[in-house]
Amino acid sequence: MIASAIDVGSYSIRLGIAKTEPFEIIYETGQIVELGSGVKQTGYLKEESIQKAVEVIKSFKEISDRYSVQNIIAVGTEALRKAKNSQDFIKSVLDQTGIKIEIISPKEEGKLSYLSSIYSLKLNKDSVVIDQGGGSTEFIYGTKDRLGKVNSLSFGIVSLTETFFHNDPPTDKEIDSLFNFLTKSIKTIYKPTTNLIGIGGTITTIAALHYNIYPYNGAMIHGKILSYEVIKDWFWKLSRIPTDERKKYKHIEDKRAKAIVSGIGIFYKTLEVFDKDYIVVSDYGLKHGLLLKAANLI
Repeated sequence: MIASAIDVGSYSIRLGIAKTEPFEIIYETGQIVELGSGVKQTGYLKEESIQKAVEVIKSFKEISDRYSVQNIIAVGTEALRKAKNSQDFIKSVLDQTGIKIEIISPKEEGKLSYLSSIYSLKLNKDSVVIDQGGGSTEFIYGTKDRLGKVNSLSFGIVSLTETFFHNDPPTDKEIDSLFNFLTKSIKTIYKPTTNLIGIGGTITTIAALHYNIYPYNGAMIHGKILSYEVIKDWFWKLSRIPTDERKKYKHIEDKRAKAIVSGIGIFYKTLEVFDKDYIVVSDYGLKHGLLLKAANLI
């Protein structure tokens, strides 16, 4: 069977297509839509974001059809969990594509992200997977394939940027406020662990920058190590320049340039709270978890 998974996130929408037996990822893509932009302030998805998201999902349906996909799985996360008009968006997608989006809980989101990372990285000690998104960040504890506690913190790169950064580049005071908030928040879910694993567009972009991997190649990124010093250096390098200057780095997507600093901040402060020297980068995340689940591998 050939299956596709669509991850409708608060920041980006991602597509993965895989053969389920034997399991093989055969196509991946994604687009930054910023569906969750403004949801924290207004409680609603913006009409222009809805329209863009629907068009992206329509294009993903066309790609899936070209691959003769027999099973399309689509899930929504934090933006759709919070927005008061989520059902209007879901109905629009269903009417125009025939795809039914299921809003999943933070626990289910964390479980799939954790299991896909552990399965692919083959880590056999206790770990915490940090799944950083646009509207929420999950800290998922476990040992090998035994899932532990899923902690969902209601901040991501979109909400943090909107809340703390009002200047471009951010001021020292704005950065200090972000750091204080992140440190206090992360300490509430801290417990000792052996491995830290990072998921999401921010951490994979930093890996691409550090290892100079361009164009982006998930297989080359997956399993890479980023030290605390590397994370720290990229935070300060990118936080001191405006968005337009960040866009000059070919590894950083234009639409990610505005929010990437707060995203790096999450991992910067996580490493400090957990007193770790490095983090393992996982290209596998929620959409891979959906595909592995369809293949009965997790």
